[in-house]
Amino acid sequence: MERVSAIPPETASDLPAARLATRLAFLVAGFGVACWAPLVPFAKQRLGVDDAVLGMLLLCIGLGSVIAMVITGALSARYGSKPIIVAAGIVLAVTLPVLAVIGTPLTLALALLAFGASLGSLDVAMNIHGVEVERAEARPLMSGFHALFSVGGFLGSTLMTFLLSVHVGARVSTLLCAALMLGAMAIARPRLMQTAQAHDGPLFVAPRGVVLVLAALAAITFLVEGALLDWSALLITRQGLVAAAQGGLGYMLFSIAMTAGRLGGDAVTARFGDRSVMFCGGLVATAGFVVLLTAPIAAMAMLGFLLIGFGASNVVPVLFRRAGTQRAMPSALAVAAITTTGYAGNLAGPAGIGFVANKVGLPGAFWLLAALFFLVPCCARLVTASR
Repeated sequence: MERVSAIPPETASDLPAARLATRLAFLVAGFGVACWAPLVPFAKQRLGVDDAVLGMLLLCIGLGSVIAMVITGALSARYGSKPIIVAAGIVLAVTLPVLAVIGTPLTLALALLAFGASLGSLDVAMNIHGVEVERAEARPLMSGFHALFSVGGFLGSTLMTFLLSVHVGARVSTLLCAALMLGAMAIARPRLMQTAQAHDGPLFVAPRGVVLVLAALAAITFLVEGALLDWSALLITRQGLVAAAQGGLGYMLFSIAMTAGRLGGDAVTARFGDRSVMFCGGLVATAGFVVLLTAPIAAMAMLGFLLIGFGASNVVPVLFRRAGTQRAMPSALAVAAITTTGYAGNLAGPAGIGFVANKVGLPGAFWLLAALFFLVPCCARLVTASR
């Protein structure tokens, strides 16, 4: 069993600093991955590869992330999350400029593996640290932490796009962004909590008990997010609700609603509790799918996207919090398990929706998403009652 030492009295004064450090880690993760997205066309042009080769290269990010997530759970269970957050954040920042100058498909594949591995390690470790900080403060914080990932993504994509649009150049742009990330990690490093941990069991433990349910719900939630990213524009344009040029409006509203929901999610959770947040949020998101899929006009469809975003916004933070408090397995390994399955759901979602849509049509595939997400409120009592 896992044992986490009690927070000493003198550490209580350091909790605001630890909270800031956790927010910076989430911000850096979102910022880093968003900085890469505008560089993809430049990489394709520089290497002279076709879309098939580029797709294989991009898979290296997901492969590196999944492998690192499993390993990070084991390392965090033994050594704590602080050294992993620092190392992963530095590697993520240092690798970014390399992606802008590398000149062969093989070296780009290796760099993307490293980039994905650092992102995956940071993702797991920062969530473990967030659970530790939240436990020490004895109040909900995870929604705010996850909101900072979204804010970082917005800032990263905006800054990188701006720099490239004013012809700063990919190399200089990535160096500037990497410097900002390293600066944030330098601020976070001395403020991260050092929690003494002991772990008497094996480092690798198969998910069991309530963790299996948490992992399944995480996979569903991330699958929905990935499907909306890749398929929502096609859905509403095929239904004739918006023109092709406005196809991305739905996902934009979904993202805004999710970020806003998470920014206020900690206060809502503190007042109503995890069970109510999961139950009501799951119902609201499911209702959003119904509104979206039955909408006769664009305005109603946009309302559906808003409802899905608001409803789903605090589900994942609750799942991570419950992973940190359950007793079926060590919390670090449980957090790693739901992070890995969630990421796998996000990767597999677009392809899975495409397969289902080919059989029953795109609206039918989205009805399936609604049915899957309805499992969230159905399981709210189970996952919030288990220890």
